[in-house]
Amino acid sequence: MRARRRRRPPPRRTSRPRTCFRVNLATSKGPVEIEVRRAWAPRGADHFYDLVKTGFYDGKPLFPRGAQFRGAVRHQRRSATQPLWANANLPDDPVKQSNVRGTLTYAHLGPNSRSTQLFINLKDNKTLDQQGFAPIGKVISGMETVERFYSSYGEMAPRGQGPDPSQIEVQGNAYLENHFARLDYIHKATIQ
Repeated sequence: MRARRRRRPPPRRTSRPRTCFRVNLATSKGPVEIEVRRAWAPRGADHFYDLVKTGFYDGKPLFPRGAQFRGAVRHQRRSATQPLWANANLPDDPVKQSNVRGTLTYAHLGPNSRSTQLFINLKDNKTLDQQGFAPIGKVISGMETVERFYSSYGEMAPRGQGPDPSQIEVQGNAYLENHFARLDYIHKATIQ
């Protein structure tokens, strides 16, 4: 009989992020620099800081819709940080900034459901403000890189012909590499 593994909470922050910090994304299309402001959404900014510090986004794909990057991908060599963040939903932040072109915002499925998936607004999306999407930062360098991320697969399944999240969960990067080889990736995310 195998012992059941207990879920551990996400790692505790060893240092507090500054009121404003920068994140560098080394992507398959080139560098992107994001300035994150705690005053805009402190819970979301702190959570993103922790995710980047633990290497969570390293090697993650960029999905077609709004330059999304997410964490629900199993790698052939699964990251040690993956299970730590799997159910780490955080409480909502009030919307203090508008979802304009270049802002970085958590995706969510409803109240208090933000976790690891973020997107960069490719255009002004002010209608998201009323839906509780609180930006945490903004691209300050490399927006032209973001606009070059491969997006021709369209919406993710079942809405479109893009990757199927259930298949990503089961097959991981092998599924993406075999069926969506043109997706771009974050090679490394670092705090500046």
